[in-house]
Amino acid sequence: MAQISVFYDRAGDTLTVWFGDPHAEFLCQEIGDEMILIKDRAGRVIGVERLNFSAEAPASLRVTFESVMA
Repeated sequence: MAQISVFYDRAGDTLTVWFGDPHAEFLCQEIGDEMILIKDRAGRVIGVERLNFSAEAPASLRVTFESVMA
């Protein structure tokens, strides 16, 4: 089973979601709307980051995941 990690940086106003090894980060590519793709050396997306993300009450920040089967 894959592991997903979610980090909220209040000081930097960023929300980062990792679905790969964060230590494998090699390249970041801004795709617009303050969204960044984080890629490994092979070009696979291993995470995404949302810039200027602000949560009113970060202690109660909830994350919901949905699985879509093709």
